[in-house]
Amino acid sequence: MPGAIISREQAQEFKFHIEEGGVFELPVAGASGYAAINLPMYEVLSRNANVIMTLIPGQGFTILEEQNDWWYIDVNNARGWIYNKFCMINLPDIIPSIVHDNTNTYSSLFRSSGFDIPNITGRALYNSRDFNERLGREEYIAVVLYPMAKKIHAAQQTALADGNTLVIYEAFRPSAAHDFLHEHFENLVNTNQIVRRGITTPPWNIRWFLAAAPYNHQRGTAIDVTLARIDQHLIRTTGNYAFLHITRYSEYEMHSPMHELSITSVVFRDAVHSRSETAWRNTGFVENVSAGTILLHRYLTGAGLTPLASEWWHFNDLEHTDFNDTENVGKYFIEKTYSIAPNRVSDRIR
Repeated sequence: MPGAIISREQAQEFKFHIEEGGVFELPVAGASGYAAINLPMYEVLSRNANVIMTLIPGQGFTILEEQNDWWYIDVNNARGWIYNKFCMINLPDIIPSIVHDNTNTYSSLFRSSGFDIPNITGRALYNSRDFNERLGREEYIAVVLYPMAKKIHAAQQTALADGNTLVIYEAFRPSAAHDFLHEHFENLVNTNQIVRRGITTPPWNIRWFLAAAPYNHQRGTAIDVTLARIDQHLIRTTGNYAFLHITRYSEYEMHSPMHELSITSVVFRDAVHSRSETAWRNTGFVENVSAGTILLHRYLTGAGLTPLASEWWHFNDLEHTDFNDTENVGKYFIEKTYSIAPNRVSDRIR
């Protein structure tokens, strides 16, 4: 753990998974996973093995073991091996230092040019919170494709070293919620000239601020995130491992509110191609960009994520988006965790 948050004495007193050379802050074993596509579960670790069952998109399970690109899992007391590239993982289970505040699950912040979006603003769009046995508390469920989780972890470790933390407002968004949001946003655009001008000033249009599903939030390759200074934290334990729990934080000032769908949230001068991993490097920030926005972008792009020119908070993992274009469209809800403490994993395997 970085010295800015965890002292050398604390690192010696507690057992941190990352100090042992782990990929994440807590072991993958015991975390909640979810199938992103129809996914065969094999009896043994081989694609030529007997298929025990086929997981459907959104189906959850407990990860028991990892070997290279494979997970040994428990799903409804059936156990077998799946290829983890096509799976999502719950971020709080493996990077518990990240702060989560999914306002779309209790009071959506979405507005446009300062106007409320009817039936959206201030409403809960879906449920995605559960008691997390692994962490011993109620927590949001925030899932992304497993390869993307590694990039988010790298960004968080860089932020922690500076005394900062990521604050994730949303990861996976169900297509039903996205369609509902898109419908009512489009209605507002069609009836409010100020809102319409706020998203259609060249070179921008509605797709830059809310494209129709499926979008990367449904594919598990996008997060909406901001940055905060850590004011207070605790060290908690799960099984034999310690983890950082941030209890108080102060968000950095950004140049527009979170989920303000208008040109006030644009971060780059040009409408660079949203499906290019590198095009954004050929432009520059808008004049009114805040120092917090620049720092957030440094952390996320430094970890290999791609920013969206029209929304300072939105970052994609384009490297792992392609296979999801047709197979994973987010037509499911994720409302339950399957996480267990690391020391309980061996009991599940027996």
